Amino acid sequence: MSTTEKHTTEEVAASPAKKVNAETGLRVHMCGVYVKDQARALEFFTEKLGCTVHTDKPMGPGMRWIEVQPPGGGPTLSLFTPEKMQDRVGTFSNVGFSSSDVRKTAAEMKAKGVEFVEEPKEQPWGGIMAIFKDLDGNTYVLHSE
Repeated sequence: MSTTEKHTTEEVAASPAKKVNAETGLRVHMCGVYVKDQARALEFFTEKLGCTVHTDKPMGPGMRWIEVQPPGGGPTLSLFTPEKMQDRVGTFSNVGFSSSDVRKTAAEMKAKGVEFVEEPKEQPWGGIMAIFKDLDGNTYVLHSE
C-alpha cells in the first residue's frame, strides 16, 4: 500500500502498532517550546494561558528544566532551548491547543494580553481555528475540539 492510500478503521485497529501502543500505554508526554527567557516564558504560560507548573528544577549553571501543564490536561510543555537551537525561537511551534469554544477562549486570552495573529474563523476542513503568539514570537494553533 502506498503512503497516500487510506487505511480502513478496521485495518488501523488490527495493526501491530496499535496493539503494542495499547499494551504499553505509549502516549505523548511532553512537547518542547523554544524560549529566549525561561522566567518570562513561565510567566506567560502560567498567567496568560492558565498553565500550572509541573516541573521546575535547576539544570546546570543558569538553566532550569521547566514543564508546564495546560489547564485542560494533555502533554506538558517544556520551556527550554537547547544549545545551538536558538534560531528556532520565534517560529511556528508545532504545538496546537484545543478548546470547546475557540471564540470564547480567544477572547479570554486577549483580555489577558495574548496577541492573536489570526482571529478565530471557520475552516474549510471543519472547526474553528485561530493562531496566537507568545512573548518570543512563537506561534500556536488554537482549534476547536
